Amino acid sequence: MVDISIKDLLEMGLYFGHQSKQFDPRMTPYIFGKRSGIYIIDLEKTVEKLKEACQFIKALAAEGKKILFVGTKKQAREAVISAAKRCSMPYASCRWLGGTLTNWETIRSRIGRLEEIENLEKSGHFSLITKKEVSLLLKEKNRLLHNLEGIREMREYPDALLIIDIKREANAVREAKKLNIPIAAVVDTNSNPEEVDYPVPANDDGIKGINFLLEKFSESILEGLKERKIAAEAQGKKEKKEKEEKEEKAEKEEEKKEEKKEEKKEIPVVPRKKPKPRPRIRAKVREKEAKKEKKEI
Repeated sequence: MVDISIKDLLEMGLYFGHQSKQFDPRMTPYIFGKRSGIYIIDLEKTVEKLKEACQFIKALAAEGKKILFVGTKKQAREAVISAAKRCSMPYASCRWLGGTLTNWETIRSRIGRLEEIENLEKSGHFSLITKKEVSLLLKEKNRLLHNLEGIREMREYPDALLIIDIKREANAVREAKKLNIPIAAVVDTNSNPEEVDYPVPANDDGIKGINFLLEKFSESILEGLKERKIAAEAQGKKEKKEKEEKEEKAEKEEEKKEEKKEEKKEIPVVPRKKPKPRPRIRAKVREKEAKKEKKEI
């Protein structure tokens, strides 16, 4: 489990909420108080909810599931890319394209188009067309990369979303809920925590705070991936041992069969002789034959 302390959260300024005029009443359970018109987040609740969210994504990673990082605001962009790449997860950092989840087939076709242009460039096809055509293709490629680079390796729906600022990423939240994809998210005092499955009450505007939270999330995922690797290795060893034991047992049975065959070869089969009739029996036989001859005469 990742190490999380209230002291760290204080240093990162994660307790600062929004002004009272922007406050969402559904955040009341996570509020410590109000100072100079600004709501203060209860960091004890933040620690509790952050641990829950980290445990959730760790368990998913341990099962080999994919978690999509989402954070398109300027303060979160670089941190989202860095954290997602660190644990080999997909991300959306520049813009959430409408239908990224609910119109997945269309998004996949655009990723296919990006790969097609890249293949044309690698194959040397650009040298066979005009400069204007090359320029148009490069512009299209850059636009597609800008929007799709983080999800180009995602072959199916993610198993969960990890969001920074659910108010800004309302479309992502809406699409995920429509498809029953669970959401873990950083939720500030101007947002509705009931929109997500694992809300983490914290400031979602400070760069330092965002970096800190994403670091904890990526560490949790890496722990889950490590557990998965260890479990896979243990399973591999178990299967290997079982296979070896099975082969050894089969070899022993084969050896026993061979030994039995050899034993049969070594013991000679002696034909049984017909026992000679006893003298008394022979005399009786002769006597019967003599009587028979007399009768015939």
